[in-house]
Amino acid sequence: MSSLVVYLTSAYALAIAVYAGWHSWRGYRFSNPLFYALAVLELVLVAILIGAIIAYNGRDHEVDPVLFFSYLATVLVVPPVAVFWGVIERSRWGTGVVVIAMVTVAALMLRLHGIWTGSGSAF
Repeated sequence: MSSLVVYLTSAYALAIAVYAGWHSWRGYRFSNPLFYALAVLELVLVAILIGAIIAYNGRDHEVDPVLFFSYLATVLVVPPVAVFWGVIERSRWGTGVVVIAMVTVAALMLRLHGIWTGSGSAF
């Protein structure tokens, strides 16, 4: 798993968090641009999953597959749950949930990188 991919994905998730935070602060509901941003993030995460499966099969050193793929499965589930919750919650807190979800995605991506490299940390 490339450091560049991890950091760009984390930065994109944090950018969505800022945008959703602005929506929440202004009292806006969940909107189409926010949905599209989350859909793009989900596509990127699916591509990362495919790349991780391919890279894991050719890997030489030890990476705990249960730990790594459970983190990856969690990071894949978070954006759709955030979209669902953001759509059904008609108050400003619907977009507030998206903020928390995107910060979670960024943190999980950094943790995935730490597991992949065996360092335990992304820094």
